[in-house]
Amino acid sequence: MTQAINQGQHGRTKKYPLTASRCHRVVLMMLWALILALSMPGTQAFGGDLEDVLKAGKLRHLGIPYANFVSNQGDGLDVEVMKLFAAYLGVKYEFVESSWHNIIADLTGKTIQPKGNEVEVTGSSPVRGDVIATGFTVLPWREKIVDFSTPAFPTGVWLIARADSALNPITPTGDITKDIEAVKSGLQGTSVLAMKDSCLDPELYRMHETGAAIKLFPPERDLDEMIPSVIAGSVDTTLMDVPVALIALERWAGEIKVVGPVSLQQEMAYAFDKSALKLRAEFEKFFSVCKADNTYYGLVDKYYPTVFSYYPDFFAK
Repeated sequence: MTQAINQGQHGRTKKYPLTASRCHRVVLMMLWALILALSMPGTQAFGGDLEDVLKAGKLRHLGIPYANFVSNQGDGLDVEVMKLFAAYLGVKYEFVESSWHNIIADLTGKTIQPKGNEVEVTGSSPVRGDVIATGFTVLPWREKIVDFSTPAFPTGVWLIARADSALNPITPTGDITKDIEAVKSGLQGTSVLAMKDSCLDPELYRMHETGAAIKLFPPERDLDEMIPSVIAGSVDTTLMDVPVALIALERWAGEIKVVGPVSLQQEMAYAFDKSALKLRAEFEKFFSVCKADNTYYGLVDKYYPTVFSYYPDFFAK
């Protein structure tokens, strides 16, 4: 048996015998090429929409140990919600730990660079999960790259200071815009800790206009370490979102205080890749049932019992 695979110098076809050993080498080369392709950035063994999750037989929950949404003990509000969602789908649950810097790439397969309210895709990356559930704040630039569920949790950004700081808590006016102005007006000459490319990004709140010295917290470190930096005196104040602040006020009672808001009310939600339309739609069905039968509100009460006092309208039936 022969196979024509090359052209001679004068256009004549050269013929080489396709022996068993040559065939074996060809098969090995094809298998090696497949392995290389699967290992390239942006390639995944599975992932994507609902049918891919069902075929894989597991839901990969992308999360970051953060406040009471994802704990280091294998529980948390969002962990429990995702376990219930996996059971609803009839698949296994798998937690995939990520970081604030990488979590969107782990979901979408795209590395990105936020630019104000826009976002630039800078490259590709392996897809590691099917849904982000980690107290993830809805921000304009994030909406350009992922699709969010209906809002799940209220939030906002507060300024936190040591209890003995010269900065005093503002007197609420009933107008959050005026309250924000009051907080910012007292920051001249102070230092403020923030985190780039997150809900604590100082550019989102025009903190550079306050006259404060902005210090950026390393994104690879645990966000929960920001308030201890204030307590230790490394910085005067820090930006912090409401869920972490609520926990911190209990954990470090008498050591910190809330000066006031630096943002309007925000919302947290679950994030899906923009191609995962069916998976997101199935989650919405599941989530509506969880809220209707009070399962979700019971979990919120378990992990954030004081949030109902701060945001009664959000949780009103």
